[in-house]
Amino acid sequence: MTEEKTPQPQNEVAKPSSVSAPSGSETNTRNTNPKTVLFGQKKVPLDALLNDYQRLLDQEKKYAKELKKAVRIRKQEQSLKPFQAELIQMQNHLEKTKRKMIILFDGRDAAGKGGTIRRVTRYMNEKHYRIVALGKPTEEQKTQWYFQKYVSHFPRGGEVVLFDRSWYNRAMVEKVFGFCTEEEYSHFMKGVIEFEKDLIRQGTILVKLYFSVDKDEQANRFDRRKSDPLRQWKLSEIDMQAQDRWDDFTDVKYEMLKHTHTNTAPWFVIRSNDKYRARLNAIKVILNSIDYDRLNENLDFAPDPEIVISGARELEILEAERLAQGKSVTRY
Repeated sequence: MTEEKTPQPQNEVAKPSSVSAPSGSETNTRNTNPKTVLFGQKKVPLDALLNDYQRLLDQEKKYAKELKKAVRIRKQEQSLKPFQAELIQMQNHLEKTKRKMIILFDGRDAAGKGGTIRRVTRYMNEKHYRIVALGKPTEEQKTQWYFQKYVSHFPRGGEVVLFDRSWYNRAMVEKVFGFCTEEEYSHFMKGVIEFEKDLIRQGTILVKLYFSVDKDEQANRFDRRKSDPLRQWKLSEIDMQAQDRWDDFTDVKYEMLKHTHTNTAPWFVIRSNDKYRARLNAIKVILNSIDYDRLNENLDFAPDPEIVISGARELEILEAERLAQGKSVTRY
């Protein structure tokens, strides 16, 4: 009986892979960045798409920064309102008692005087306050008593007058730029103390605010004025020289405080690098200048000692700086 042989398995032939080898063009596409991508129904250059994406990211950061700034400013403006309400209450008191108030806003260029005046008067009764910002003296005014052009704007009973730069222009800008003679300057420095004493004796409340900004911050604000069409009108010929004449303005500030800071009519120096804090604390100084029935006794009416410096303390600081620079120090 013949034995039946089991058939031996033949060597299997390898089946072709279901994934075909990539073509040359596909290899290039995978190994290099494509120049175009399908966006919607059309091909778009990848570089342009990436540039647009980066631009959108930059815009998002810019808008987020602007939104954060807007929210911060909104909160700051809201926080001023209780004190602005107190200013209205103070104004009502002045009107009822027929008292008169003069507020001087002096200081370096771009120190925030105008912005503070706007916050002080924003909600006040327009019938009972005036803002006075005088230009160059006329030929007729040059022949008159120096204080005459200011006296003509003084308040009536129940009124507040805010001087955006005051008679102290003679002690500051006019002195630095030679717009007055040495004799005129000397007469002013000798006469202003008695002039202010007479004002106060006659019942006028006098508040003297000097806004002080540092040199770098002043330069930054000037740069913004130059680049912003909405601010360019603020930039004057005097402003353009303020940085170069910084030390000269510091010297006349020292002389002004030395001669005109008195117990009767003291100076309040407002550190104004931070505009919001300067505005808030200037308002507090004004509110503290007169007794009236406050709307909200729970408000903090105390000025921030980092922002509001007495004229006497500022004089000490200036004298220390002068001694360090080898300059003379004399008391009036």
